[in-house]
Amino acid sequence: MKEKLEQIKVDAEEEIKNVKDENALNNVKSKYMGKKSAFNEIMASMGSLSPEEKREVGSKSNEVRSFLQELFENKLTEIKNEELNKKLESDKIDITLPSKKRKSGTKHPLNIVREEIEDLFISMGYDVVDGPEIDTDANCFELLNLPPSHPARDAQDSFYITEEMLLRPHTSAMQVRSMLANTEKKPFKLICPGKTYRRDDDDATHSHQFSQVEGLVVGEDISLSDLKGTLELFAKKMFGKDREIRFRASYFPFTEPSYEVDVSCFNCNKKGCSMCKGTGWIEILGCGMVHPTVLENCGFDHTKYQGFAFGVGIERVTMLKYGITNLKLLYQNDYRFLKNFDRKEM
Repeated sequence: MKEKLEQIKVDAEEEIKNVKDENALNNVKSKYMGKKSAFNEIMASMGSLSPEEKREVGSKSNEVRSFLQELFENKLTEIKNEELNKKLESDKIDITLPSKKRKSGTKHPLNIVREEIEDLFISMGYDVVDGPEIDTDANCFELLNLPPSHPARDAQDSFYITEEMLLRPHTSAMQVRSMLANTEKKPFKLICPGKTYRRDDDDATHSHQFSQVEGLVVGEDISLSDLKGTLELFAKKMFGKDREIRFRASYFPFTEPSYEVDVSCFNCNKKGCSMCKGTGWIEILGCGMVHPTVLENCGFDHTKYQGFAFGVGIERVTMLKYGITNLKLLYQNDYRFLKNFDRKEM
């Protein structure tokens, strides 16, 4: 039996050397150490041996069992390592290859500009307020000193839903709402960004729906110089630190005096170019001192309180800031256009 065990050891070792995969190794293991193996048969027949033979055969069988188990374990480790190396080789990544840029979303340019404006005025102590896009005729016109017969209404041809309700033609309606809600009639500063609606033909520079930021300050001893200083800071923030502004007399029913505001051309620095049409200046917004009638309509004593207001189109600022020539680009959601704003400096 000792000779048989030695032969099993030799034969198993030879077969294990030639095994190439784990499945074949399991078959060899079953052949030499399974229930029906020659090794197991020898173990089963040891009961017929003399005590002396049992000791000799038992010692030899333990030696062979330990040898084969170690052999199988080493071979299994070898096979697994080879499989791992093959997998690593086949899945190898060349880190010198250029990466594939994944398309990702970015903030819309209108939102970028709106947030910049909000951040600027928040830093100056202004509140940011929001209001309904459907409002009353009184809030949109009458309390702002635009009665039904006022000719200025023709310039703001509006979307009426009923005789009293309409899509707001300007965020100035929030002036009224904010002043009426201020029951204690305390001084305040606010801006109201939001969508507005007017009947207009859509083209490269006009849209029936656009965005505005309305600013309003009411308090004691508010002067035109306060308005000018505020708008100078706004212009420098949005268009560059070297920008200058100028006031041109204009007319708005809810302000007196009223002005159009121009900013020095950031393309030519007042030398004259196609962007500023050779004038050196670009119109950006309208503003003025709050009309005493508007203050009185909203419960503020115009002999005690003064205020200034301004309204700026977000699309207008965005187009000037980024050199966008067609307003429609801001509403088409074209990735080829929007990806230009996926930059850290923005």
